[in-house]
Amino acid sequence: MICVTAAIIGCGKNSISKDELRAITTEVVNAAQSVTGHSAEIKIRPIAAPGQAGIPAAPGFDDIYISLSDPKQAQGLKVALAEIAQRHELSFAASASGGVARYDFSFHGARTHSIHVVTPLSTKTARREPTKPLHRQTTGGPRLAIIIDDIGNDRAAADSVLAVNFPVTLSVLPHLPLSAEIAEEAHRRGDQVMLHMPMQSEGEDTKPEYAELRVGMRAGEVNELLTSALDSVPHVAGVNNHQGSLATSNSALMAELMPALRQRGLFFIDSRTEKTTVAYDAAKKAGVRAASRKVFLDDVATREAVIAQLRLAAKDAQRDGSAIAIGHPKPATIAALEEEGPRLAASGIDFVFASDLVQ
Repeated sequence: MICVTAAIIGCGKNSISKDELRAITTEVVNAAQSVTGHSAEIKIRPIAAPGQAGIPAAPGFDDIYISLSDPKQAQGLKVALAEIAQRHELSFAASASGGVARYDFSFHGARTHSIHVVTPLSTKTARREPTKPLHRQTTGGPRLAIIIDDIGNDRAAADSVLAVNFPVTLSVLPHLPLSAEIAEEAHRRGDQVMLHMPMQSEGEDTKPEYAELRVGMRAGEVNELLTSALDSVPHVAGVNNHQGSLATSNSALMAELMPALRQRGLFFIDSRTEKTTVAYDAAKKAGVRAASRKVFLDDVATREAVIAQLRLAAKDAQRDGSAIAIGHPKPATIAALEEEGPRLAASGIDFVFASDLVQ
């Protein structure tokens, strides 16, 4: 058999080196800029392969996020990527979810690249230019931040949140199939991204989350877990707890977490899943900008109940000057936001991001 592999990868190899992988990444970047007339926004996140004792570490793969300026560029880029894969004898697999197309390159079964192509919203559904977020156009009235938790598994649910026509803060769970893609899209569309950090809950029968912060962890373990979570969710501005009734009530664990947030310049929102939480106090003691949730929107997941909770949050904001409400990407929650949000805005409520309310 005559070898026709491109120059970057030699004949008969079963794997590629890190230098070869990055050379292909450069080709992908150049192709994207050529197709888009140098208008694409491109971010590259190298993902390290897990090491095994006595075995040299593999180069891992490159996660590449390409945001297009025009939907018409998508087909040309797909063709260019297919040509790159063919030239280097890489397998090429395409899939799509919502507004993101994904193209995976692999060599002898090992993934080398995941290329996420984000197409812009159509004129019909576009909310705002990312450089002109509405939260800057405030009236000076009471401020209300809406955080939507548990993002990362469902692209359609995330898209429904992104389509809400006022600023929303998306809190993304780490290590889920769509965590990175959704965070990239939220950032590109002008919304704020937080890390929804899993933390230990009360009760022996509570199923632990993947890679959650647990009571008894030391600073090194906390830092390692936080780093891994942040690696899976780009553009994070702050953190709030996912569950965590036990973790946020533990002074020692919170004292280990907060300096790690401060070192990274991240704020903290206490979701207050437990009345005995000490998380907010620990954040302030460590010099971390922080705030606490006032209202849960959708413990009762009906449109009418969520609207009632939104009005309660607005009253809190009017009384105190600001408030934070937390909900989830449920159909009833989105319907209530779309219906009640404009009414609250017309009454003088300023919708802002979570970062605007931390101190």
